[in-house]
Amino acid sequence: MSTGTGGIPLHIKMAIGFAAGLLLGLAVHAFAGDAGWVKTFTDYVTQPIGQVFLRLLFMLVIPLLFSALVMGVAEMGDIRALGRIGWKTLAYTIVVSSIAVVIGLAMVNVFQPGGGVDPALAQRLLADGAERAQGIVDSTRTTASGMGLLIGIVPDNVIRAAANNDILAVMFFALMFGIGLVMTKTRGAERMKGVIEGLFEISMTLINLVIRFAPIAVACLVFNLAALFGWELLLRLGAFVGVVVAALAIHFFVVYSAALYFAGGMSPLFFFRNSQAAIVMAFSTASSNATLPTALKVADEKLGLPRRVARFVLTIGATANQNGTALFEGVTVLFLAQFFGVDLSLGQQVVVMLVCILGGIGTAGVPAGSLPVIALICGMVGVPPEGIGLILGVDRFLDMCRTTLNVTGDLVAAVVVSRGESDTPDASAGGDATVPDQTVGVA
Repeated sequence: MSTGTGGIPLHIKMAIGFAAGLLLGLAVHAFAGDAGWVKTFTDYVTQPIGQVFLRLLFMLVIPLLFSALVMGVAEMGDIRALGRIGWKTLAYTIVVSSIAVVIGLAMVNVFQPGGGVDPALAQRLLADGAERAQGIVDSTRTTASGMGLLIGIVPDNVIRAAANNDILAVMFFALMFGIGLVMTKTRGAERMKGVIEGLFEISMTLINLVIRFAPIAVACLVFNLAALFGWELLLRLGAFVGVVVAALAIHFFVVYSAALYFAGGMSPLFFFRNSQAAIVMAFSTASSNATLPTALKVADEKLGLPRRVARFVLTIGATANQNGTALFEGVTVLFLAQFFGVDLSLGQQVVVMLVCILGGIGTAGVPAGSLPVIALICGMVGVPPEGIGLILGVDRFLDMCRTTLNVTGDLVAAVVVSRGESDTPDASAGGDATVPDQTVGVA
């Protein structure tokens, strides 16, 4: 993505904003300390700018998640015609995404990258937070638990659920709405599908517009944090990046290799060697949607998968099978909880896991598409949403890493779902004949 004058890539601008805010904040922390002008500057300049950016994200998160999730379900087509392919894809997505989130949560709980921060400093940051963030935190304190939480997933009033930031209820309604679109074969339903698709496209346009202001917002948010926490912020960010990358690597090499060998009947070495084009494209663009054409070509020409299966799985997977995004969202929420001293119970962490799995379905497959979801999940469990300013500066690199996991996971899903499936012989498809020599059978 290149935006702004001179065509400077957005991630370069964000890196510049992050570096500028960090250096200025560290300088203020070292030389100005508790000077009165620092508080005035943060209260009336940097803090409002950062909060406007966050409010814009909050404003768009509900329409974006709703439309993305509805379209992800509706694009499946005729549920009855899809049969076992659709159910196998759904089962794979749920199981592997669950494993990804569990790995991420376990890594954060074991290594505690956000722990050890002085509670007094964290409270000072909270005192400077926005009213919007505090309102979301307050609204989550009355959230039901146990069986009441499960029942509450089904909303009695979806408008009220959206107003109360009840993201699970909104996602449940979106899933039901998408299924209804698939099952209703009328002209009105087709027009409604077009409306939802238009809502998604408009939401994406606005999100991309908001993200253009991210470099300035990053500079302001990081300045506030660096001026408050000093060099300790660098140590916490380094630990956070290390935990995320380690968790992604475990899922990439261990879980995917096991799925390929035992469930897909394919050699992991063959798979990774022949999927390099899609992997490099995913890392470069940080966009599952932008990598989809390359992934389709890899599945057809390099892996020799049945075209009808690969096209379905990869197209749906670009939106609905985002293991890396689900893992990253879970790690980030728990990292921020540790940073701000918010003690999440096992039940709350289970809620985070469930929302991350569903959020992987509803998150747009574009750069920075998970940031609104993370902010909203933070509000659900009582973690200050403005804390995402901590990770915005390093998000581009982590976005590239998790997108690589997402796209690779889509290809692994195509291999697993394709096992036992056949395709109509095609004179132009010479790859199928070589599949037996390219795969490793599993007894």
